[in-house]
Amino acid sequence: MAEKNLEQMREAVAAIRERMAAAAREAGRDPAEVKLCAACKTRSAETIALSAGLDIDLFGENHVQELCANFDAGAYCGKPSHFIGHLQTNKIKKVLGRACVIESVDSLHLLDAIEKEAGKANLVQDILLEVNIGAEESKSGVSPEELWPLLESAAAREHIRVRGLMAIPPVNTNDAENRAYLARVRRLFVQAGEKGYPNVSMEILSMGMSGDYENAIREGATLVRIGTAIYGERDYGRKG
Repeated sequence: MAEKNLEQMREAVAAIRERMAAAAREAGRDPAEVKLCAACKTRSAETIALSAGLDIDLFGENHVQELCANFDAGAYCGKPSHFIGHLQTNKIKKVLGRACVIESVDSLHLLDAIEKEAGKANLVQDILLEVNIGAEESKSGVSPEELWPLLESAAAREHIRVRGLMAIPPVNTNDAENRAYLARVRRLFVQAGEKGYPNVSMEILSMGMSGDYENAIREGATLVRIGTAIYGERDYGRKG
């Protein structure tokens, strides 16, 4: 399936922004509090560069290879990029300096590796801790119970700064169940901020995708990750 052209993407982003603003106002929030992350997995650098001129705040990449190629090609046109997929420790070096935030940190092993590589690069890497709120075996992320020791460990790192939480609730849940999962993540986010740890500033609550971003905003998300609704269906044949 062909990727959307510029005008189609412009219309899609405008419609998404309207729905984002309506959901925020419904919750008594300022629409400006919520950022739109374009999840550009499998998209061409040309399409990403076209979309960068639209009302998109940042880009999210699932694969290190695509992050490197698109960043190095200048496809983000100066807008920030986040890494939102599963990160292997042997690829951290490539992500540093390209992704301003690594959203998918879910283990002490990964924390150790990021700390080591960030130390070598003499920088402080911003991260989000990923929570597996639905206890799904198919998804990465720590359980709510495991979040606290991971947060405490992350707070003690010299070259890591925790900026918030990321979560992907179970799909195929009804509206009430979806909102209950999202609300639970929000409670964890608030509790984490109340811990008062150094190097921890709970500013980013990344949850909500094309199918549930309005609910996510109603439940407190500050960043929604949207791909299909912006670009159209993905062509997985593009990725080798």
